[in-house]
Amino acid sequence: MRVLRRTLGTLLVLGAAASCAASPGGDARPGDARPALLAPYAQLLPAPASARAGGPGYALGAGTVIRTGPTGGEEVRRVGELLAQQLRGPSGLPLPVVGGAGGDGIRLRLDEGAAGTGSEGYRLESGPDGVTLTAATPSGLFHAGQTLRQLLPPAGPGTVPGGEITDAPRFAYRGAMLDIARHHFTAEQVKRYVDQLAQYKVNTLHLHLSDDQGWRIAIDSWPRLAEYGGGSEVGGGPGGYWTKDQYRDLVAYAGERYVDVVPEIDMPGHVNAAQASYAELNCDGKARERYTGVKVGFSSLCVGEERTYEFVDDVLGELAELTPGRYLHIGGDEAHSTPAADYAAFMDRAQEIVGRHGKTVVAWHQLATARPAPGAVLQYWGHDRTAATEKAAVAAAAKAGHPLVLSPADRLYLDMKYDPSTKPGLAWAGFVPVRRAYDWDPGTYLAAAGVPESAVLGVEAPLWTETVATRTDLEFMAFPRVLGLAELGWSRAPRDWTEYRTRLAAQAPRLEAQDITYYRAPDVPWQ
Repeated sequence: MRVLRRTLGTLLVLGAAASCAASPGGDARPGDARPALLAPYAQLLPAPASARAGGPGYALGAGTVIRTGPTGGEEVRRVGELLAQQLRGPSGLPLPVVGGAGGDGIRLRLDEGAAGTGSEGYRLESGPDGVTLTAATPSGLFHAGQTLRQLLPPAGPGTVPGGEITDAPRFAYRGAMLDIARHHFTAEQVKRYVDQLAQYKVNTLHLHLSDDQGWRIAIDSWPRLAEYGGGSEVGGGPGGYWTKDQYRDLVAYAGERYVDVVPEIDMPGHVNAAQASYAELNCDGKARERYTGVKVGFSSLCVGEERTYEFVDDVLGELAELTPGRYLHIGGDEAHSTPAADYAAFMDRAQEIVGRHGKTVVAWHQLATARPAPGAVLQYWGHDRTAATEKAAVAAAAKAGHPLVLSPADRLYLDMKYDPSTKPGLAWAGFVPVRRAYDWDPGTYLAAAGVPESAVLGVEAPLWTETVATRTDLEFMAFPRVLGLAELGWSRAPRDWTEYRTRLAAQAPRLEAQDITYYRAPDVPWQ
C-alpha cells in the first residue's frame, strides 16, 4: 500500500477528456477544481496492498484467449469462463478459454506457494505479451479477475496497462446483508446484487429471510410459513417467497463468485409471520394476524413449550441442508417481549440446535447478554449512542474468544438516509453520508471498550427494507456506500477520504455502464 501511495502522484494524469469530466454544478462543492482522470492503477477500489505501473501493456483483441494452465483443474477453468463472460459483455471479443500455460493472452495460474497472497489474495502482472494472474486458490484468481476488469475501460475493448499488483485482504469476512422479509425481492434481483458486490471483493451475503412482516423461504415440514406467512409485506403488498430450488440456485450462483450465503431466521422475536402461520407457536394457542407495519419488539416465540424447539430444529435443519457455508444466523435482536431469563434459555437451546446441524452460530450482539456458545460470532450493530454497558458486554464476549462482525448502524446501515432530502430510508441512527460510511477504522472502532483488532472477523453493511421496495431504491441506498464497505474490509491502509473520494468518483462510468443506480454525493468529484 505504501508503494501505491508513493506512486499515486505520478499516476494521477489528465486525460484528453478531462475537460468533459467535471461534475455537474450540483454535485461539486464550491471551489472544487475539475476532477482529474485517474490512471487505471490509481483508481482501483478496493485499493490493493501494493501496485506499480510501468512498461508497455497488453492490448486485448480478437485473438486474445484466456489460458487456465495445465494444473488448474475444473474450478480454475470455471473461474476463467466466468471472467471471459464478464469481459465479453463490454468488449464484444470472443475470448475463448483454453487449457495450457504457453502463449500470450490472459493466463490464470494456480500456485499454492504464491508468496504474500494468502487464501484470497493474488498477483497480477501485465506486459506486452499478456496478463498473468497468480493465486494460491481459485478464489484468489477470481479476485484477480475482478481487479483486471477495473484496469480495462468499462465499455469496449482496451489495453491493460503494464505493471504489477500484489494484494490480499485485511479481514476474512466482508459482507452485505439484504432484508427480503420486510419487502420481498426475487432471487433474480438478489443475483444482480451478488454480481455487484463480488466485483468489489465482498465475499458474504447475509439474507434476512424472516421477520414480523413476512417469511420468505419454503420449509417442507412447516409449509404454511411460506404459503401463508410469505403472503404479506410492509405496506400491505403481496409479499412472496423463494422455493427451495430458487434458494439453492442463488446459493450456487453466489458460490461461483466466491460469495458465501449466510441465512438468518430471526428469533425469539421478530416472529409474527410464523405465529400468524401456526397457532401452536403462540403461548395462548391463537394465531396472530399478519402484520404490515414497521414497529419492532412485540412478538416472541413461546419459550416454555417443547413444540417451539421442534419448530426451530426443523427450520434450521432444512436451512443447514440447503446451505453449504459454515454459518447459520439466528437473530436474537430486539426481543423486547421475551424476559431476560427466557431469552437466555431460548438462545441456549437454539445455539445447541445450530451446532447439532454442523453449523456455527451467528447472532446479533444482544447474544452477549446471554450465554454465547463456544465459537459463536456476534454481529455488532450499535452506534455512537449505544450504552457503555452494552459495549462492555460485547467486549467481554470478544475477550472470551467470540469473533465480531462490525455493522455499526450509524456507519454501515445502508437503509439510513444520506441526508434529510433522501426519499427512501430511515434516520433513527442519524444520517449516514458517504464520507461517514467510509471514514472510520474497524480495527480500532471498539478499542475504547477493550476490543482488539484481532477479535474483529470483519465488517458487514446491512440493508433493511422497511422503506426499500424496488431494485432502484436498493441500489440507490447501497451505492456508493457499499463500495466503502468493500474497502474497509479489504484494504489495510489508513483511511484517507481525500484520496478515496477521487477513486470513488472514478467508479462512476463503471456503475453507469452496468446500469447501477447510485447517489451522487455532493462531496465526491464524480466523473
